[in-house]
Amino acid sequence: MGSSSIGLSLSGGGYRASAFHLGTLQKLDELGILPEISVLSTISGGSITGAAYAVSKKNYGDFQNEMIQIISTKDLIRSALLSGTGLQTIIFFAVFIGVAGWVLYTPYPWVSFLILALMFFIFFRYQFHIFPVSREIEKLYAKYFTENLKLGELKVPFRFVIGSTNLQTARPFVFSKEYMGDSAYDYLDRPVHFKPEAFPIAKAVMASSCVPFAFSPVAIPEEYFSDPSLYSTVDPVIVDGGVYDNQGIHKLVQSGRFSSEVVITSDAGNKLSFTGRYPNMISIAVRSMNVFMARIKNAQMISDIYENHYKDKREIAFLSLGWDADDCIPGFIKNLKAGNIPSSVIASHALRDEWIRSPDDYKVEITDHLKAKIKYADIKIPTEDEVKIARNVGTNLTALKISQINALIKQASCLTEIQVKLYCPSLIK
Repeated sequence: MGSSSIGLSLSGGGYRASAFHLGTLQKLDELGILPEISVLSTISGGSITGAAYAVSKKNYGDFQNEMIQIISTKDLIRSALLSGTGLQTIIFFAVFIGVAGWVLYTPYPWVSFLILALMFFIFFRYQFHIFPVSREIEKLYAKYFTENLKLGELKVPFRFVIGSTNLQTARPFVFSKEYMGDSAYDYLDRPVHFKPEAFPIAKAVMASSCVPFAFSPVAIPEEYFSDPSLYSTVDPVIVDGGVYDNQGIHKLVQSGRFSSEVVITSDAGNKLSFTGRYPNMISIAVRSMNVFMARIKNAQMISDIYENHYKDKREIAFLSLGWDADDCIPGFIKNLKAGNIPSSVIASHALRDEWIRSPDDYKVEITDHLKAKIKYADIKIPTEDEVKIARNVGTNLTALKISQINALIKQASCLTEIQVKLYCPSLIK
């Protein structure tokens, strides 16, 4: 293996992503690549697994077993709802609804509508004070995944960077041991910088996984500003990193402190399947959001992966839950035809000149050659039922079944092996 810096990014997607990325880490460990990772870039659900891995002192096998145990038994949403804050919120609604119901049996039943209107007004006006759900999830992250450690206490051989989105600047806000902040703040007349060494890892993971509409945004308290006098000059409103970059690849391919020469991206995103009718505004809003996220993903793949050949010529292996193993080699041939495969990768696979010039005419020969090259017959490919189970897993933080976790791990492990061997041959010993 060469001395090139290796960047690994883990996408968002709740517990589904957390379990899926275990398969990627497992395969990279088996291939001897995991210890060579230089930068680990994570988003949302990927940040859960990434943070747990960064603080773990166990060997990979024991770490994975522990993660499976947590993901299969700890329902973070239920725990947050049953917390003191959750019960307080339930009581809030119960009081208003109870009073409104009682008023229905008085001479003034119309007042009940005013009471309910007042309830909704107060809740939406002070929602993040009444039910600061992110604060409760953060406590659970600290309890189960990050051991209450600070970013400055990380002791890992790789740079670990957690991605989120700053609604104030519409730019990424990142957390790492060396740097924490938003590049937009670096260019103010009075630049605003932060103190990452004291920042809780659990709070960074919460910021990274703070899904809009579901969780309350994460604020950056004054104590984490390098210059407290600048606290009132900016107002970071931090939400899920997936709003800006759901794959976490952006930081690895852009010039800067986290730029990597070889990149592996594990994407727990599913296929955007055809759906039926949209009978109400909520269904339209959800579908619109899914289309929006798919658009971001496609744009990033074009700029950060496919156009890479014309710019930096990195080796980039991208894999996604929504992909089928049988489509990986045909996909490689399509990229070869489009000129999206770096010359170094072509040379490593010893592809013949006539194959390169006319891939369509030699699909069978190229396919057989690549299958032999990556030992495709030895790769454990999940069954159709296992793939279906994996893709049917939701993206929330409710506990998963062992069968779901195993299916996600197997799918990710399979795709990781194929894609890394195809697109990052320099990493294979």
